[in-house]
Amino acid sequence: MKKGIVVVDADQNQCRRLRTLLEKNQYATTSMHSIRCLEKNLKQGNSLAVILDIDTIPIDNRTVRELTIKFPDVYFFCLSEQLFHPELKDAICYHIYACINKPIDLDELFYWLRSIEENESKSSKPTTN
Repeated sequence: MKKGIVVVDADQNQCRRLRTLLEKNQYATTSMHSIRCLEKNLKQGNSLAVILDIDTIPIDNRTVRELTIKFPDVYFFCLSEQLFHPELKDAICYHIYACINKPIDLDELFYWLRSIEENESKSSKPTTN
């Protein structure tokens, strides 16, 4: 079963638009509108990546660090209109796979997702001696 993408965005219309774009490109998606439900969803083990809109979802370094440590097989992205988030410096440096500016450049987003899929397929291939 192909793993999906979780979109975490408090703006439901914006979330729906991103999910539609992802689904048109053959990605299964789930939406969340708060961090509170995210961990429960990730425990199911069927998520490849999480896209967090840090303009609409309040989050801190510790929360990001804890999520990425608990779910090391999930890739975390941030979306934001702002170029800098000094309050998330540690999380962005060490725990976030990529930060994407809004409006979203779809070529950039799909490049990152394809890179993850290629990495996943390479690491799941059996090795021969």
